[in-house]
Amino acid sequence: MLDIHRLTLLREVKLHGSMSAAARNLSYSHSAVSQQLAVLEKEAGVKLLERVGRNVKLTSAGEELVRNTETILAALERAESDLATSHERVQGVVTIAAFATISRTVLPSVLQALALEHPDLEVRIHRYEPEDAVLRLVSRRVDAVITDSFPGTAEQAVGDLHTTVLGHDSVRGYLPHGRDFNSFDDARQVRWVMEPAESAATQWAMRVCRERGIEPVVAHVSSDLLFHLRLVEHGLAAAFLPDMVLRETDSGIRPSPWLPVDQQRIIQFLVRSGTEEDRALLAVRKAVTRALADRLVL
Repeated sequence: MLDIHRLTLLREVKLHGSMSAAARNLSYSHSAVSQQLAVLEKEAGVKLLERVGRNVKLTSAGEELVRNTETILAALERAESDLATSHERVQGVVTIAAFATISRTVLPSVLQALALEHPDLEVRIHRYEPEDAVLRLVSRRVDAVITDSFPGTAEQAVGDLHTTVLGHDSVRGYLPHGRDFNSFDDARQVRWVMEPAESAATQWAMRVCRERGIEPVVAHVSSDLLFHLRLVEHGLAAAFLPDMVLRETDSGIRPSPWLPVDQQRIIQFLVRSGTEEDRALLAVRKAVTRALADRLVL
């Protein structure tokens, strides 16, 4: 019989694109993963990996085995979810990956509420970048992801996921505070702070600016939106800031009439398909939705 742990290792190689990346994600050594997959090939009786340059890729048999592994893991997860419904109380351990803003502003009150309502439920919060968080969800390293998405940005499908929209957060454009802007041409000359270029937020921001005739000069790059806010407050950069970030402070800045102020990001709750009715995950989702109710346009 094939070993489920070794099957999962093969699946990790598929998800992460290389044996080295899979090993790093699992905190294993490269040699340990290689040895386990060599044993799996002997168990399967067929070649599962082939070398391509300095990397490896799955053979057709390996690809088929990963597809079957997905089915096996999903069935096990459904069985666990069904078993959980037999308990009268919501219980267990749930690990949630979330982005920085919601982690600071919403999740502390969510954890407090859940501790009172479901004392047998332990919720653990991890902060990851959105792309990494989704990959960890597919890899079953976390149980749910709270993330944001932006209109018009492509989302890479990495697994069979169930998405629930929790709300919409307005995102407005701000010019450097304390400086005079007398014309649209003045606004076009400012320096910007944005998230890393590969992020959905920056891809969206660049597109929105270009649609309005602005080619942003990105002078500062950071995933920390509070840093973006501070640069705007000190007159050092322009930025797109979600309302959720502005509500964290008593900042006196105002959106600029020269920049878009009618945009929104979508706050989403992601789980693996088949687990959306899990009682623990439902409890977490409902608590987050309640906590967001007075912060977002639902």
